[in-house]
Amino acid sequence: MFGSFAGVSVQAQNTNTTKQTAVAQATETATFEVNGKCGMCKKRIEKAALGPEGVQSASWDVETKALAVKYDPAKVTEADIQKHVAGVGHDTEQVKATEEAYGSLPGCCQYERM
Repeated sequence: MFGSFAGVSVQAQNTNTTKQTAVAQATETATFEVNGKCGMCKKRIEKAALGPEGVQSASWDVETKALAVKYDPAKVTEADIQKHVAGVGHDTEQVKATEEAYGSLPGCCQYERM
């Protein structure tokens, strides 16, 4: 009787390990440049990056202008995330914000565009 119980316990542990591995494999990270200037930009950029389904975290550094994102590639692509960020007025490495979106930024958040 005891031997059967121990076997079930080991099987449950193996199943949990498999689930954890599947979750770990479903997550990718990316870091790319996003133009902005201040703490208000940080909030706007991070909120936009978190918009698409599948994005798990987003952190933008004011000094380096780097946005680090963690996401599920089965649900969203890095390009989709960059489009969302550009949609609120912030140019990224691959996507330039429209003039309308950039113009809607507060004056203090308007950066020098190339």
